[in-house]
Amino acid sequence: MKQILVLQTSARSQGSLSREYTNELVKVLGERHPSARVITRDLALHPLPHLDETLLGGWTKPADHQTAEEREAASRSDVLIDELLASDTIVIGSAMYNFGITSTLKAWLDNVMRAGRTFRYTEKGPVGLAGGRKVYVVTARGGRYQGSPMDHQQPYLTSAFGFIGIDDLDFIHIEGQAMGEAEAARGRAEAASAIEGITIG
Repeated sequence: MKQILVLQTSARSQGSLSREYTNELVKVLGERHPSARVITRDLALHPLPHLDETLLGGWTKPADHQTAEEREAASRSDVLIDELLASDTIVIGSAMYNFGITSTLKAWLDNVMRAGRTFRYTEKGPVGLAGGRKVYVVTARGGRYQGSPMDHQQPYLTSAFGFIGIDDLDFIHIEGQAMGEAEAARGRAEAASAIEGITIG
């Protein structure tokens, strides 16, 4: 493991379980791979612009037809993609809001899911270009949603990363956090056990 890219997305800067457990997971990975470089992007504190006409222009227009804003948007996308492709492990902290991922994480995905860079179209359909990487996703949830139709985090992220060729994802869910202290404690214990299990092997 050479580089770990950490994406923190919780809207809470304090008291966030997804942040806390993501940091714990990064600590464990760092202990296993002490020479690995850790790059952290806090997408809540420093949100990316959402996909818009400016970014699309930066991707699709000939260089001599681009505005300065479009070139800047394309350059920002290039930086994010280069960062992703330079990392062999991605760790994401993702609180569940309204049954899905944060809008800040969606904005990051919109910037890195780019034709010609992380996937390409062929006569047989799209082919991912970012394979060979490991993704860990730490989620925090008020209820218990794993495996239910209300969980739009795990299926979406599995599909999105799979589209760019990354199919090795592990999810660590901190569930039941709004279901009373006993259930919340059980959810935290399950997540801690899952993180501890990653150190094996």
